[in-house]
Amino acid sequence: MSRSYTNLLELATGNFPAMDKERKRFPRVMTLPGNIYELDDDQAQSVSSDNQSSIAQARMIIVANDLPIKAKRMPDDKGWNFSWNEESLLWQLKDGVPEDVEVMYVGSLRVNIDVDEQDEVSEILLEGFKCVPTFLPSDLREKFYDGFCKKQLWSLFHYMLPYSAEHGCRFDRSMWEAYVSANKLFSQKVVEVLNPDEDYVWIHDYHLMVLPTFLRRRFNRLRIGFFLHSPFPSSEIYRALPVREEILKALLNTDLIGFHTFDYARHFLSCCSRMLGLEYQSRRGYICLEYYGRTIGIKIMPVGTHVGQIESVLRSSVTKRRVAELKQRAEGKVVLLGIDDMDIFKGINLKLLAMERMLKQHPDLVGYAVLVQIVNPPRGKGIEIEQFQAEIRQSCKRINKEFGHNGYEPIILIENPVSKNERIAYYSIAECVVVTAVRDGMNLTPYEYIVCREGVSGMGEAKKSMLVLSEFIGCSPSLSEAIRVNPWNPEATGEAMHQAIKTSDTEKQLRHEKHYRYVSTHDVAYWSRSCLQDMERICAEQFKKRCYGIGLGFGFRVVALDPSFRKLSIDDIVTDYATAKSRVILLDYDGTMMPQNFINKTPSNKVISILNSLSGDMKNRVFIVSGRGRESLSKWFSPCKRLGIAAEHGFFLRWPGNEEWQMCGQSCEFEWMQIAEPVMKLYTEATDGSYIETKESALVWHHRDADKAFGSSQAKEMLEHLESVLANEPVAVKSGQFIVEVKPQGVSKGVVAEKVLSSMVENRRRPDFVLCVGDDRSDEEIFEVVKSAKSRKLIYPYTSIFACTVGQKPSKAKYYLDDTSEVLCMLQSLADFSSPTCSEDEADTDSP
Repeated sequence: MSRSYTNLLELATGNFPAMDKERKRFPRVMTLPGNIYELDDDQAQSVSSDNQSSIAQARMIIVANDLPIKAKRMPDDKGWNFSWNEESLLWQLKDGVPEDVEVMYVGSLRVNIDVDEQDEVSEILLEGFKCVPTFLPSDLREKFYDGFCKKQLWSLFHYMLPYSAEHGCRFDRSMWEAYVSANKLFSQKVVEVLNPDEDYVWIHDYHLMVLPTFLRRRFNRLRIGFFLHSPFPSSEIYRALPVREEILKALLNTDLIGFHTFDYARHFLSCCSRMLGLEYQSRRGYICLEYYGRTIGIKIMPVGTHVGQIESVLRSSVTKRRVAELKQRAEGKVVLLGIDDMDIFKGINLKLLAMERMLKQHPDLVGYAVLVQIVNPPRGKGIEIEQFQAEIRQSCKRINKEFGHNGYEPIILIENPVSKNERIAYYSIAECVVVTAVRDGMNLTPYEYIVCREGVSGMGEAKKSMLVLSEFIGCSPSLSEAIRVNPWNPEATGEAMHQAIKTSDTEKQLRHEKHYRYVSTHDVAYWSRSCLQDMERICAEQFKKRCYGIGLGFGFRVVALDPSFRKLSIDDIVTDYATAKSRVILLDYDGTMMPQNFINKTPSNKVISILNSLSGDMKNRVFIVSGRGRESLSKWFSPCKRLGIAAEHGFFLRWPGNEEWQMCGQSCEFEWMQIAEPVMKLYTEATDGSYIETKESALVWHHRDADKAFGSSQAKEMLEHLESVLANEPVAVKSGQFIVEVKPQGVSKGVVAEKVLSSMVENRRRPDFVLCVGDDRSDEEIFEVVKSAKSRKLIYPYTSIFACTVGQKPSKAKYYLDDTSEVLCMLQSLADFSSPTCSEDEADTDSP
């Protein structure tokens, strides 16, 4: 292992040790394997580019656990023979990549290579196949692949939880450490050949789900895509994984995340919502997530098969000869076909039980219907696989004994590996393919079958096919004319198999034609081309933004901001503040000066002291602009005599030095509350954790403590309901951060900002310094008014404007501060440069 982490515990818990600075830059393509020296955590070392790029000028680096390479030991045991694995999806997807784009592969080999042979093998694979092998030590590979990948992720993603130690593998920290360490080694190999300014990196499947974080830490602007070829479980299942957030956050360091079906994508988005508070958006048909200013695309596209390759095998004399042999053996019978891996999730035994039920219910099929079940060798190992194999053999033996007779066996079980020609020959003679997997990512067996039944031009036979498919596999939604079944119901599956046999030839032909049109146009090249185009589109958006990395371990993420959006410099604002002659300061309270998660919202002595210092300066006009009621605000800020207060988003306004409140709404009639409140109560009763806040001028429905998904759904429904029943009332219905609010029209924080600036113009105190700070959607109205103030002559052309939001997020503000503590630090700096508090005789008001 070259420069791998030695302290796996630190690695797996996200506490990455500091690394040496970069010693040298590798060329775009290395001719010899080399070591990778890590960058340190200093973001100045991160490689980025401000130039937009096109995939037509780039390379595509495909990263997966297995290289699309077959390796065979030489007869003399003195070397290796390598060839392409043409059945590998990774090799086939090249057809969708533009011809002028170089494709490279990074992955591991399925054979063990001795340490003293690794350099030679690396050179052969790089020069001859453009492949960069990752060599994992045998003990690491066992814990990484057989351990965490297969016993943890594979089982969990297929909805199998270890409820007891005897059934399933409990979470093992050492396996997680091995998984992280292996991903780190893959990242080192990627970096060896990477040109971060031009290349695209496309990562495949659950083996490498934390790899994006390792790459993103080094290259903020690297174009990264990820595609999951397995199911993604519902949030209720995924939440059982102890390292759930680490994996989610790692995936969010990509630019595009792909899934086979909307169900899988929906489950992922639900996990992001429930665990990270992220809500997806739909933009002109594209689904995306906003994560610290970056747009992460969600791609839903089932992978296709390689039609040309299958047709080529169909034309071969070996296949034709084998088809003829099988047809002769199956003469007078109808063949149902199953081709599955030896895996507990493939539902092979359920298929056998369905066959048994069909023969019992329809004895006329005995001697006529034959199920050929081809079982590929298991990819994993363990006692569960052995028990599963024994169960299948026992079922076959029992069914054949009950229904078989001389010259007829209803089930033919083939457990030996079959060649490509043999498999395609069986597809060609089968009247129906049956897939009863209880959970499967995609399963291309039906696609291959349809292509084989279409045959090649000149065969002259009618094209027909039938499919009986589990509703729990990824290809099921795309094959609309298949007979979909619940594999857990053998009786229903048996009836579906009977229906497939008895369907008329005309109907079979029509179904086949529709399926073939889809499969032939949505092949593997179409899939890869579509994914790469979306990756290019998403990455082009990222390059318009300014990016930098923050966070440690798996909490690392890249923040993408508008080029003009930057952190507020205290030195800059203090300089302009000190030289200004007339200032306006507009401050939100909750989430700006007081953290949202505090239960006690009473301002601290520090806050009162800062506000007194600022409002006491004769050059300043300071306002608290809040959504809270006037009673609580009056009580809390009673020590601040020179502080202006706008309550309930500006419906009530109290000018500095004045004890009286003005009502600023267009209407003082609140009969609409009698309409809105019953509607809100209806949703409150139906939504656990929600409540209604009644203000003098508004009604607010809060759902912060409700289930996130359900609360959000109810809020959207309530918004439409209230807009409908209040359509003729002088009110506005708006949604905010975990709230739905109904308030009088013409009331907003933006109106408050306009009133304050206008009053200063009338009093001939036009400001040359404006500061406004807020954290939520309602504060954006202030930023918008201040932004247009110069054109409306409410301020001078040279006035310094500091519109600042709290938190790094899309905003109309030009500046941001990270949290309330930074806001108070900034205000304290301004207070330190303020003049002493004026005497009561000097006090005046800005009330118009």
